[in-house]
Amino acid sequence: MKIATFNINGIKARIGALTAWIDAAQPDVAILQEIKTVDEGFPREVFEDKGYNVETHGQKGFNGVAILSKLPLEDVTRGLPGGEGTGRDGADDEEARYIEATVIGEHPIRICGLYLPNGNPAPGPKYDYKLRWMERLRARAAELLVLEEPALFAGDYNIIPQAEDAARPDAWREDALFRIESRDAFRRLQNLGLTEAFRARETGAGHYSFWDYQAGAWDKNDGIRIDHFLLTPQCADLLNNCWIESDVRGREKPSDHVPVWVDLAA
Repeated sequence: MKIATFNINGIKARIGALTAWIDAAQPDVAILQEIKTVDEGFPREVFEDKGYNVETHGQKGFNGVAILSKLPLEDVTRGLPGGEGTGRDGADDEEARYIEATVIGEHPIRICGLYLPNGNPAPGPKYDYKLRWMERLRARAAELLVLEEPALFAGDYNIIPQAEDAARPDAWREDALFRIESRDAFRRLQNLGLTEAFRARETGAGHYSFWDYQAGAWDKNDGIRIDHFLLTPQCADLLNNCWIESDVRGREKPSDHVPVWVDLAA
């Protein structure tokens, strides 16, 4: 099963680029972030005509996540549990950043698609929200780990885990993506027993998934790696490979992110 996570930076602005990528790459599952539309505005028929089941959790003009799957999707839930003032249902967190569904293949896989808050400016209320959101994510991961079943958390984490994940780490020291509190929260998530798929297969610097539109970042390879897969032990046992499809950034009307893939024996 080949699964890709891709922050598309607006479904309406990027529909041509996205469909061209889908046609060429043929992912079994695509986990999308920043669709930037309400559910009713998502062009689901375009993807259904290509053989995909479509589930979305949208928001007008901002955020929004989706799962496209050639395989059946079951038990779809929207919203990260633990929203403030709601106990465990997250109902009053109005930002559409999280979706879950089980993909029914040879091995059912619980797919958790996420768009983690950026958090800038930091420090400040937006950064506090980012850290609270990460703690909620850790709580949800702990719940799924108890089940001892294959599951993965994939998407735009807005976290640069280590200095080697940025071309110019010093430029990001006080940014919400690289502040020590952010990286510590990411490590606490991993330390539950989750495998960071890319680093399980690749080491060293120079691997990026995001290049800003400004200052010629793509031409200079001034990138950062902020799109990640975290796998439960049962999912990590199925991991064949993980890679970044960086050449997508150089295509026509690209997103500022590129797809990151895992290949699972599922």
